Amino acid sequence: MATVSTVATPLLTGAAGAAAPPLAPAANPRKPVDSTFKINGYDHGLAFDVRTTLLDLLREHLGLTGAKKGCDHGQCGACTVLIDGRRILSCLTLAIAAQGRSVTTIEGLAQNGSLHPMQQAFIDHDAFQCGYCTPGQILSAVACVNEGHAENEADIREFMSGNLCRCAAYPNIVDAVKQARPEMKTASTQ
Repeated sequence: MATVSTVATPLLTGAAGAAAPPLAPAANPRKPVDSTFKINGYDHGLAFDVRTTLLDLLREHLGLTGAKKGCDHGQCGACTVLIDGRRILSCLTLAIAAQGRSVTTIEGLAQNGSLHPMQQAFIDHDAFQCGYCTPGQILSAVACVNEGHAENEADIREFMSGNLCRCAAYPNIVDAVKQARPEMKTASTQ
């Protein structure tokens, strides 16, 4: 009866007798990678460490400081940006994952010198106090409406719950989302 060791011995002997091809050197993870991003409608060619988060790329490489570094653990929502219209936490997203996709930050939300309806609604309802969380709140609110999750106050509260406001401007934020929703819906059908 043959055992595993007696069957494998000829295979190992043959492999050991042949010259193994030389191993390619491992890629240096610190070597910058070149990549192109579409951020706020503009293409940006950048070289960066592959371990760079999208938040750090935006803030450190492009000077787009609207997305805030709050907890840096994905728990506060201050770093929320949109990728292809969907909200993401940029502190937990590697920049390379956004390559070839459309990234929108608070700096790119206004169009042709006019505030986005959500930005205007936040002003109209005084939906911020210190302002630190406001960019993430606004982008999350835009996504909330676009995803169809702003039909009532309970949905707004639920789908905005990942964005924390230490100043507790929540009632005003809900009112702002309710104000902007019809205008955003009208604009999307035109």
